[in-house]
Amino acid sequence: MLYYPKMPGSEKAPLGERCIAFEKLDGTNLHFCWEREFGWHAFGTRRDRFNLTERGITEFVAAHPELAEAAAVFQATLAEGLAAVLDGYPTNEATAFCEFLGEGSFAGQHRADEPKRLVFFDLTLPGEAFVAPEDFIRDFGHLPTPRIVYRGKLTGQFTDELRKGKFGVAEGVVCKGVSKGVPWRCKVKTDAYRERLKASLGPHWESGWE
Repeated sequence: MLYYPKMPGSEKAPLGERCIAFEKLDGTNLHFCWEREFGWHAFGTRRDRFNLTERGITEFVAAHPELAEAAAVFQATLAEGLAAVLDGYPTNEATAFCEFLGEGSFAGQHRADEPKRLVFFDLTLPGEAFVAPEDFIRDFGHLPTPRIVYRGKLTGQFTDELRKGKFGVAEGVVCKGVSKGVPWRCKVKTDAYRERLKASLGPHWESGWE
């Protein structure tokens, strides 16, 4: 099961739609589950989930030793602030998605000897509906969230300039918008990141591409 759906790449970008482009950070996608009655009660990667208890954290670390600090970082930097906003939301449950990374993280690999952080980048409510980007910025922009790189129409010119390095992002961006009331998103990565993938992963470089 994928707790965060596979995001389409630029070949499926809805050109002409208005969007907000957020910097795409190069880390590991983690999720944290909240319920009004129980608070933060579960967490995991895109493909697994554990109870957010002492035993569950131990099991998570055994399965993902490279992510050992994740639960502690979340509880120290995001849990309280996110819960404070969710307390005012008209929902009894939500799932927060965060990127776990350090300064030297690359293609999902992390250096054990450097500090890690979590950046909150998406929220789903019951029914797996993503919070719209403008609402996300309004309600959660005071928390550690990705840098906004661009606002405007999603055009071929923008994606070409992004790929060539104009906007100063290492990996790329995630473009988010709303079309006919339905939130959408797509990713666009830089040419420089593609070359790093080829140098690091060789013939398997496309596994880290769009």
